[in-house]
Amino acid sequence: MWGYYGSKSKVVSYYPPPKHDKIIEPFAGTAQYSLLYWDKEIHLIEKYDVIVNLWKWLQKCSKNDILSTRRLKCGENTDDFKWDCQEQKDLVGFIITGSPSVPKKTASKWKTVIRPNTQDYKLNYIADNLDKIKHWKIELGDYDQVKNQQATWFIDPPYFLNGKYYKYGSKLIDYNFLAKWCKERKGQVIACESDNADWLPFVPLVESRGNKKTYQEFIWTN
Repeated sequence: MWGYYGSKSKVVSYYPPPKHDKIIEPFAGTAQYSLLYWDKEIHLIEKYDVIVNLWKWLQKCSKNDILSTRRLKCGENTDDFKWDCQEQKDLVGFIITGSPSVPKKTASKWKTVIRPNTQDYKLNYIADNLDKIKHWKIELGDYDQVKNQQATWFIDPPYFLNGKYYKYGSKLIDYNFLAKWCKERKGQVIACESDNADWLPFVPLVESRGNKKTYQEFIWTN
């Protein structure tokens, strides 16, 4: 729902649809795949507590809670204002600059002057989609703690080459172990990566344009 480094918002519709009534995202992030198929049984697992707390807070929010959130002007800092809770401050920190991996403090020119409607758009989008996430199960944890079960597994880890910017990034992942773990999952498995990753036999999925360059998404399925 909010801007996040590595989000699948532009390409998520190109991934295969779920074959099972349950979707598990063991590297949840902003859970774009689950949002697309929100009415399924959704189980999100995420290691970064800020993301988990933000999701759980949104599950309890009303539309007014979101729409009444302060909008920041260029150069303003989240530390200079009083917020209802830490999660509200973190949400704003994710939408006042480009797609960050952690909440930022200072509102960028890009999201306030060049694209002045960004905060309104994001907050309205979140408010309109709150009801979709009420039934989701969201928990803090590591991917390999999830019980193996019949489900559609959407596995979007920090990418081998470009995933170093996350709080828990690629340097902390044993990709050989992750590859074996992916192959052992029951049900449908969809694993995401970029080019030059070989821990699974990935194939090209779609080309997408980012803010600065065009990039290729790759996929492995069972």
